[in-house]
Amino acid sequence: MNGPEILVSFDPELTTFVPQERRGGPTKAVTDGASTLGHVVESLGVPLTEVGALVVDGREVAPGHVPAAGETVTVRVVPRPQRVPGAPLRFLLDVHLGTLARRLRLLGVDAAYESTDIGDPALAARSAAERRVLLSRDRGLLRRRELWAGAYVYSDRPDDQLRDVLGRFSPRLAPWTRCTACNGTLRTATKEEVADLLEGGTRGTYDVFAQCGECARVYWRGAHHDRLEAIVAQAVAEFGGPVGAQA
Repeated sequence: MNGPEILVSFDPELTTFVPQERRGGPTKAVTDGASTLGHVVESLGVPLTEVGALVVDGREVAPGHVPAAGETVTVRVVPRPQRVPGAPLRFLLDVHLGTLARRLRLLGVDAAYESTDIGDPALAARSAAERRVLLSRDRGLLRRRELWAGAYVYSDRPDDQLRDVLGRFSPRLAPWTRCTACNGTLRTATKEEVADLLEGGTRGTYDVFAQCGECARVYWRGAHHDRLEAIVAQAVAEFGGPVGAQA
């Protein structure tokens, strides 16, 4: 770029996206005189999904604003909890976030997940078609224009990822109501209804079951239930929602 020079500063929460030399306060950026401020910000490393407001000389502007020479720009982080208008709050996760998808489903959050890599264009198109917030650690994916909405997942640790998403979007929690395998909804099932799908030991040991209305998978309080209960209890204690287990 070889055009108007502006001063740009970023909220501290956004410094993970920008080079070290831009983390200490306002720094100079040279624009081409035609590109939008949104394009300039993304060229500096920050996906617009993470931007709450763009403030130019003390007034908020749209991402389509074209910077003029001498302007001072402050890039604000998206507020928390973040409101997503226009559709029920639901998510789409990329191939690298399978554990997070299962934990969101465990909490009753609508979380679609692609277990194979279908490519960035297809993921972005699905986000738009189904009006889902795309969760990803891929900054390039989050910059795709066809996205309906998106959010960067800051950690690579599932525990921290879950806290990040719950804290940012504050979804309604309804634990034990979704299938962790396919995202379908669960219903209470009698042992007789699911007997043909159970191993002999399970039939003889457990009496309380739930079944997915989509994939027919059966759930019961098995060996891993205490670990899952701990995940649910922690999330509910911190972010709210009913605790009672259904399966």
